[in-house]
Parts: sequence; structure tokens; C-alpha cells
Amino acid sequence: MSDKERSEDLKGGPGHIVLLAVVFAVPVLKLAWTLGGGGEASEALVAMEPSNWPDVLIGMLLNNALLASVLAVVVSRTSYAYFAAKGGARVHADTPITHLLVQAVIVPLTFALVVGAFHGLWWGVAVALVSYALRLGVIVEYRTGRRERGSGRRTGTSPSGWLEHAADTAGVAALLLAGAVLPVIALIGAVDGRSWTSVVECDVNTGRGEERARLVELGRQGNGVVGWDIEGDEVVNGLNCGVSEDDAARVPLWRS
Repeated sequence: MSDKERSEDLKGGPGHIVLLAVVFAVPVLKLAWTLGGGGEASEALVAMEPSNWPDVLIGMLLNNALLASVLAVVVSRTSYAYFAAKGGARVHADTPITHLLVQAVIVPLTFALVVGAFHGLWWGVAVALVSYALRLGVIVEYRTGRRERGSGRRTGTSPSGWLEHAADTAGVAALLLAGAVLPVIALIGAVDGRSWTSVVECDVNTGRGEERARLVELGRQGNGVVGWDIEGDEVVNGLNCGVSEDDAARVPLWRS
């Protein structure tokens, strides 16, 4: 391995790229598909104010337990590997292993509590176990000399025991989660036709008389709602609103 070669964890790998895509691109795709196109997404974005576009991602995570869980696992492992490559592994080199193991569990437990609070106990437990297992894989890589402390470069050392093999398995699992599973789940969530926020039934008046309409809620205004009229394809103000039991705003891509 060349001395100039940098650690993938340090310079950014699939996990970093996919995370950026999920945070920035997927919410825009969610808007465009759910509302009917790019023009509709732009109109809705202006109505809800661009500064609130992260609400789309948050809504997707609250509505999709699998997406929230996989994203939490990928963020937990990617952040840990990144800071280890930045020098964290060298800092922990002389730290007692028990202390290191306890430190590594804090973030997985935090994510588990958040996911579990919104999606249930077992989703939280799964996030905690998988996140911690992948973090342990990073620890083993540095402790067994598979990666250089301080640079994060792989040493090219062949696995000689079950710990090294387990670390390799964890690394492959992390790569698959970040590079394949997460983008697929995020894309499916973006084009499933479900609203990222509440769908409400309101009284609206667009100049043709008052009528009842289903709206994707974009914001609150006074005693009413600013929303996207699913049938009328426009931003409207709604009054006397009630939450609809059906959160579908459009058919999924695979049924269109």
C-alpha cells in the first residue's frame, strides 16, 4: 500500500456520500414525486419556506421505521470510524478496553432511545445491537493492527483469528448497509406516494365556492392550514381541518 494512500474512513467513503444524498437529495425527490413534479415541489417549497425543507426528511424518518433504523446505524458507524481515522484510535490506544467499550456504546444507546421512542422497543433494541457491533468492528481493526493508529490506513495484514474475521464481517456489513441498503430504502420511501406530513381534510375556497378537500399540510396560518391541494394541484388555505386517516397523496412509483 502506498504511503500516499489515505484511509477511506478519513477521506470519505460510501457512507459519507450516501448520507449526503439522503440528507439533501432524497427530501427533494420526496417532494417532487409526492406532489406531482418539480414545479409543484418548487411551489410547495416556497409555501413552506426553504428553511423548513429538513422537515421532509424528518417526516420520512418518523413514518418509516426501517429507514430511521438503518440511517441511525450508518451514522453511528460512519462517525465512529471517521473520528478514529482522525486520531481517535491513537488517543484510545492506551485506554483500558473496558473503558473503551463503555464509551463506544453511548451513541448507539442514544440512537436506540430516539428510534425506540417513535417506532417501538424492538426497533430501538435492533439499532443498539447492530450499531454497537459495527463500532466494535472498528475497535478490533485498530487493536489488532489491521489499521494504523493515527492514519487509519489498512495495513494489509491477513486475519489470523476469529476477532479479525469478525471485524472483516462487520466491515462488509457496514459497507452493504451504507452503499446498498440505505439508498434503496431511502429511494423507496421517497417515491412511495405517502405524505411526509399530515394529510388533512379542510374547507377551501379557490374562487369556485367552498368545498372540502384533502391537503398535504405545509404549515399553520392563524386558525387554518396552508397546504397542497391533492386534487387541485395548488397551494391553498384551508379552514375547519381534520386529520385524514389516509396519508397517501399519490400512487407509488411502482404502481404508476
